[in-house]
Amino acid sequence: MEKFTSLTAVAAPLPLADIDTDKIIPARFLKTIKRTGLGVHLFDTLRYLPDGGENPHFVLNQEPYRGAQILIAYENFGCGSSREHAPWALLDFGISCVIAPDFADIFHTNCFKNGMLPVRLPRAVCEQLMGDARMGGNARLTVDLERQVVVRPNGQEIRFEIDPLRRHLLLNGLDDIGQTLGHQSAIASYEQRRRAEQPWLPGIAVA
Repeated sequence: MEKFTSLTAVAAPLPLADIDTDKIIPARFLKTIKRTGLGVHLFDTLRYLPDGGENPHFVLNQEPYRGAQILIAYENFGCGSSREHAPWALLDFGISCVIAPDFADIFHTNCFKNGMLPVRLPRAVCEQLMGDARMGGNARLTVDLERQVVVRPNGQEIRFEIDPLRRHLLLNGLDDIGQTLGHQSAIASYEQRRRAEQPWLPGIAVA
């Protein structure tokens, strides 16, 4: 995964609660196991009209939000089914940070497993950040994971909390496999001791 350290970018305001994973990426687009190519279908039922044309009233179809890398929403973001395609679609569109009062548990976990940062902030703060975002491209937000702060365009810093292990993994670009490989020497040492003490047991191949 790419490392997430600090991001300064356009933020798109999406003042909706209970945005479920089917709204993020409808089920009919889940036939692929690839993580690319899903961004065009992100929020499909909101972004497109019945005739297939863009809905001009949806925020991600407007400038400067077509290039947004931060999304601000309301409570219970990512509820519904556990599809990992939801963070894949957000990332493929270009959004690598979602700010909301809270997230559905499985979506929240899937974000970290795919290099996306979900930031929990109170509803009142999200309202303020949406106001900033509505100012357009000249009012960018900064999300600094190292310092654990969101910096508003006026310079105000808002602290957010995050699990220390998840913070470490994002800062270093480590998924589950990368985290395991970080202990490769310890695993190899254990296997050597195990084979010496119990040579009749099958070993595990360690590169």
